[in-house]
Amino acid sequence: MSREWNPRAGAGPDAMNGQRASPPAQQDAAAPARGLLIVNADDWGRDRVTTDRTLDCTRSGAVSSVSAMVFMEDSERAAALAREMGIEVGLHLNLTTSFSAPGCPRRLVEHQQELARYLGRHRLSQVVFHPGLVRAFEYVVAAELEEFRRLYGAAPDRVDGHHHMHLCANVLLARLLPSGTLVRRNFSFQPGEKSLGNVLYRRFVDRMLVRRHRLVDFFFSLPPLEPSSQLERIFSLARQSLVEVETHPVNPDEYRFLTEGEVFRRAEGVRLGPPSAVP
Repeated sequence: MSREWNPRAGAGPDAMNGQRASPPAQQDAAAPARGLLIVNADDWGRDRVTTDRTLDCTRSGAVSSVSAMVFMEDSERAAALAREMGIEVGLHLNLTTSFSAPGCPRRLVEHQQELARYLGRHRLSQVVFHPGLVRAFEYVVAAELEEFRRLYGAAPDRVDGHHHMHLCANVLLARLLPSGTLVRRNFSFQPGEKSLGNVLYRRFVDRMLVRRHRLVDFFFSLPPLEPSSQLERIFSLARQSLVEVETHPVNPDEYRFLTEGEVFRRAEGVRLGPPSAVP
C-alpha cells in the first residue's frame, strides 16, 4: 500500500544525533581571510551503487559532504549510513528524475512527473515561470523537505538541485527554498566562456539567491579532469575563496580521481572542509 504524504505533518526531532557539524568559531577580525574547498557528491541515496561509491570517497576524505535524494530506492539506507558515520548531508532537490522508493505516494509521483515533463520539454523551460504549476511545485518541494526531515532528523541546512533545477523560475520566484540555507549558485565561468545573455541571466539569479540564502564564491563541476587547467584554477581559487565542486562518484573517472588521492596531491595550501564551515 502506498503511503500518502501530508504537507501539514509535524517535522521530526530537532536534533540530528550528531549529524550536523558545529559552526566554525568566529575568526579574529584582523586575521586574513581563508579559502575553503568543498567537494560535494551529488545523488546520495539514488541507488545502492551510487551510495556505495560515494561512501568510499567519503571514507578516503576526498569528499567532504553529500547531497541526498529522497523518495529514491536507496534513500532510507543512505540516511542510516550518513547518520551512523557523521556524514554532512544537504538536500538534493529532485524535480526531474522519477521517484523510485517503494510505496511512494501516488499524488506526489503524479505531481513530480508533471514537473519533469514540463522542465524537460525545452532547455529554456526552467527560466519561464509557469502559473499553472505553482501548486505542483509547492507540493513536491515541501514533500521533499519534509521527507528529508523524517530521514535525517532535522531540516536541511543546505539545498541544491538535481540537474540544477532548484534554480528554476517556479522555485526561485515562489521562494520555495528555506530562507537562510546555503544554496548552490550557478556554475562559475571565465570571461568569454558563455554568451553575454547567459552571463547576465546567471548573475541575476545569483543576486536573487543572495537576498535570502548563503552562497559560496565559486561553483564548479569536477569534470573535465583533462586538460588540467580547470582543476588548477579550482585549487588556486580555493586558497583565498569559498569554492564548491560537485562530483558524481558513480562515474568511473571521478571515482578513481577521488579514491586514488589526487585531491590531496593537488591541495597544497588549500583548506578542505564541509559546507558547515561556510560563514
